[in-house]
Amino acid sequence: MENRGRGADPRPDRGGNEPDGPRPPAPLPYEGVWRFTAAAVEASVPQARHAVRDLLARQGVPVSDDTVHALLLIVSELVTNAVRHAALLSPMLAVEVAVGPEWVRVSVEDEHPYRPSALEADHGQTGGRGLLLVREVTREAGGVCDVEHTASGGKVIWAALPLKPVRFL
Repeated sequence: MENRGRGADPRPDRGGNEPDGPRPPAPLPYEGVWRFTAAAVEASVPQARHAVRDLLARQGVPVSDDTVHALLLIVSELVTNAVRHAALLSPMLAVEVAVGPEWVRVSVEDEHPYRPSALEADHGQTGGRGLLLVREVTREAGGVCDVEHTASGGKVIWAALPLKPVRFL
């Protein structure tokens, strides 16, 4: 995995800081962006999950067990979707983990142009609800998720969760 930067923001880049403005605070030791690629095959699902879990532990990201479990479920679902639905047009996929001071974002990118949507629950169906699950797990954790097109014509599906769990009163 490669560290591509420190202190990344989960939102799209909207331009640089003004030269005369205040300097942003130094990034925390666990902040950064890591990206790795894998073949779009079933074996990549557990490999991606283990890689994300190990990265969070190795970097010392202050994340709760519940948030780790949510992130790993999200990674499993997104990589599985890429393997099942995009492999024909996209034999490789990319997994990215970005950690900021208050959030962690995981994303899966492939080169298939189809932009999926979350299906509603159909109890007679045994599959097809991965994105619905991702959306619900992300929402329950107090995060956000989305699907975006890439410049190369593919797509990236991402979910960003707060490092500290959301407490409901």
